[in-house]
Amino acid sequence: MTVTGAPAAPPPLAARARAVGGSPVREILAVTARPEVINFAGGLPAPELFDRDGIAAAFRAVLEEEPERALQYSTTEGEPSLRSALAARITAQGLPTGPDDLLVTTGSQQALSLLASALIDPGDTILVESPCYLAALQVFGLAGARILPVPGDADGIDPAALEELIRTERPKLLYLVPTFQNPTGRTMPAARRAAVADAAARHGLWIVEDDPYGELRYDGDRVPWIASLPGAADRTVLLGSFSKVMAPGLRLGWLRAPGALRRACAVAKQAADLHTPTLNQLAAARYLDVLDGHVATVRAAYGARRDAMLAGLADALPDGSTWHRPEGGMFLWARLPEPYDTSALLRRVVEHRVAYVPGEPFHAGEPDRATLRLCFVTQTPEEIAEGLRRLAAGLSG
Repeated sequence: MTVTGAPAAPPPLAARARAVGGSPVREILAVTARPEVINFAGGLPAPELFDRDGIAAAFRAVLEEEPERALQYSTTEGEPSLRSALAARITAQGLPTGPDDLLVTTGSQQALSLLASALIDPGDTILVESPCYLAALQVFGLAGARILPVPGDADGIDPAALEELIRTERPKLLYLVPTFQNPTGRTMPAARRAAVADAAARHGLWIVEDDPYGELRYDGDRVPWIASLPGAADRTVLLGSFSKVMAPGLRLGWLRAPGALRRACAVAKQAADLHTPTLNQLAAARYLDVLDGHVATVRAAYGARRDAMLAGLADALPDGSTWHRPEGGMFLWARLPEPYDTSALLRRVVEHRVAYVPGEPFHAGEPDRATLRLCFVTQTPEEIAEGLRRLAAGLSG
């Protein structure tokens, strides 16, 4: 049979794919990948600090001692040795946890996607911080959620505003990065965490507590997880990652969740990738024995880099700018005075061989166009100083 005329177009993409764009951060990284650009835009751990010898030794040991297991399919929930070691580590940090409480994921980003599959129906209301981790906004947007920001301040979301939104909007879950938040670097105090846990318990709300940066503390005291607070255990999902403290290329994360939700996430994971790579899991389980020493090294280096960025900001940013001093993590959030628009200024700044992320895409609601995010861990203190000099030149025109 001969088809005459022009061929018909294929069917369109799904509505959710058309509605959610790509990551502006990824697009900025692609534009600024040139080696001469000092890039404060990415959330990239410093590659020279990776423990290449230690990680290589863990992989060699696994391949020499148990190659048949390492190269074979594994269980969806995760390798027992890794889940046992993780459970002991989480318990030692103040949250009693058993291996069966955990699901190993292919990075904590996958954990968010699994939770969206297990929890969110199109049209469900999701509450987030303002500003919010950009990739979480993408995940919830692809799931068809209605995303509402909770007003807040330097200590995180405002409990009174949270109560009002729960009462009027009847959300299904609240997503938080309460420790060294991305993008702001702020940490929610213990009293405010307790208020959030109490509100969730009284109103029937899931809390997704994302903690990829918690071990990167440079000063101050550790604040307990929301998941460890009274009334929160049966409604809080805790997410963690090895990307920032071991190596992001391993793509290893985990979630700790109540049984029924954890099992639903495991079913979603079976449909997504069957299981996280066995070899990576077994190597990570061995490397956990020496991870604390490596984390101490990383903390010392990153703390010095944070201090270097803080020392140069007053000269780099226009008069009237404000910023915070994060106690840990990877990011510093700044606000320029009106009428600066950091999205409009980025192209000019990149011409001076330096880059940042504009604050605009991190907002679920009305964006603050005068804000920007700077990552301080990827460059050395000397490179940070030079990058800030370039930033000053770019912002001044």
